[in-house]
Amino acid sequence: MASTLVKNDLHIVFHVKSTSPRIDVTLLPSLYSYIGGIINRRNGLALEIGGMPDHIHILTALPKTMSLSDYVRDIKAVSSKWMKGKGVQYAKFEWQEGYGAFSVSPSLIDKTVNYIRSQGEHHSKRTFQEEYKMFLDAYHIDYDERYLFTD
Repeated sequence: MASTLVKNDLHIVFHVKSTSPRIDVTLLPSLYSYIGGIINRRNGLALEIGGMPDHIHILTALPKTMSLSDYVRDIKAVSSKWMKGKGVQYAKFEWQEGYGAFSVSPSLIDKTVNYIRSQGEHHSKRTFQEEYKMFLDAYHIDYDERYLFTD
């Protein structure tokens, strides 16, 4: 083939470190927009970004030139630095070390967008931990619950 053609849509989830302050809800839209800019500068495609004060959901097309681990590392590192500049209350802001990344079929993009946009509704019924375990179970990912939510 003359060119490399790739489309890897992923639903990425990561959580604020337990010792970090939660993100004020008024700051979330700006954070989502900033993360979208990080993604665009890395030649990714931000399809939807949302979440709650303690965690983020990103639906994105992974850039064909980056590994998933480098991509998520960059998003977390740059957004964490941005958060630290948002006031003294965020001076020690950090994301947890790990993340979840789940492939999304083209037929499920709209459903995933709606899921991300409905985070407030979802979390009125279940905790982040319940939500995250639901994803792991749906994707048949083995995990040891003793270490799942530690920083």
